[in-house]
Amino acid sequence: MSEYIFKLPDLGEGTVESEIGEWFIKVGDRIAEEDVVGTMMTDKAAVELSSPVSGTVLKLAGEPGDIVAVGAALVVIDTEGGEVAADVATAETAAPEAKPSVAAEAEAVAAEAAPAANVEPVDRSRVMTSPAIRRRAREADVDLTLVPGSGPGGRILRKDFDLFLKARATGAAIPAAAAPSTTVREIKIIGLRRIIAERMAAAKREIPHFAYVEEIDITELEALRKHLNGSRDAAERLTLLPFLGLALIKALREFPQCNVTHDKDRNLLLQHEAVHLGVATQTPDGLKVPVVKHAEMRSMDDLAAEIRRVSLAARDNSAKKSELSGSTITITSLGKLGGIASTPVINSPEVAIIGVNRAVERPVVFNGQVAVRLMMNLSSSFDHRFVDGYDAAAMIQHIREMLEHPATIFLPG
Repeated sequence: MSEYIFKLPDLGEGTVESEIGEWFIKVGDRIAEEDVVGTMMTDKAAVELSSPVSGTVLKLAGEPGDIVAVGAALVVIDTEGGEVAADVATAETAAPEAKPSVAAEAEAVAAEAAPAANVEPVDRSRVMTSPAIRRRAREADVDLTLVPGSGPGGRILRKDFDLFLKARATGAAIPAAAAPSTTVREIKIIGLRRIIAERMAAAKREIPHFAYVEEIDITELEALRKHLNGSRDAAERLTLLPFLGLALIKALREFPQCNVTHDKDRNLLLQHEAVHLGVATQTPDGLKVPVVKHAEMRSMDDLAAEIRRVSLAARDNSAKKSELSGSTITITSLGKLGGIASTPVINSPEVAIIGVNRAVERPVVFNGQVAVRLMMNLSSSFDHRFVDGYDAAAMIQHIREMLEHPATIFLPG
């Protein structure tokens, strides 16, 4: 028996360890060179790893959620088809009649579930699965909402997808998703959710947040937005974010202390001339912050298009590592769920984050008379170690003035 030890490679960006995301193999499997063995989770994405050799899997480094150091053994492979391979081969040849066919396996699994004449989509708004499964689904023309997932939170695992393909190929009934139960299920905190939890805890623990909320009359801004959208395709319509982005970029010229990142290892503040705008984006895998690089050099349409592009890339897992790091200040929005006010958590190592809340029409005193105006709160958080409360409030007031008189956003200077 000749063992090959596949060690965890350097995944870039100074990574010294990585978390096991999902295995696509198990001990005893025969694999070919370049077969994908699983995914490893970095701070930015799930990285698929391929086997450098062919052989039989003898040992795996751990289970999903376990941490593996760069250079440590990830998979041990018998390249000569040793004892494990022999055992598997013996079991297969000794009792060939006991090994079910693909059709029989699919039918047996289908028989355990309630039969259904037609496949009904799984009732969930977001499908959770790995990038590899999404790619296979595209190649096989499979709607993932039809695939029942057995993983945490209904996540579609490789075995779920394989079973779906087998059942579809043989015409067997596809098992429906399990009915709700009162059983308490333990869900391991792994992958992006673990990283988010650690970062949020560190940000709240280490950064003294100063929250500031300001009410803004966006009646004129909304009128301008609707006017500009009147001649645009639905996919290119403007949201409030590019207007906020332009106003923020302009305000940062007067408040450069807010376009700063904190290098705690060197005890330095790095004040940036460029504005690399982070856009907090909810994805099926959790919260990500894709980055619009050099937002200060972009026009309204360019900024809006880039916000759409990087947000979509974050949601469909096509974003590059460079597009998920390097922001200097972040904007966030809960959309229609924006609520009255919020206290956004700073995206460390930045020192400020600005968020928009839900806009509602209500009566206010305007020019000495009661009038119905479209009002919205702008919620912000600042690192109080490096941004004084006065400066934070002054910057938000400056942004408020521009948003209430949107023509000033586009004036030079």
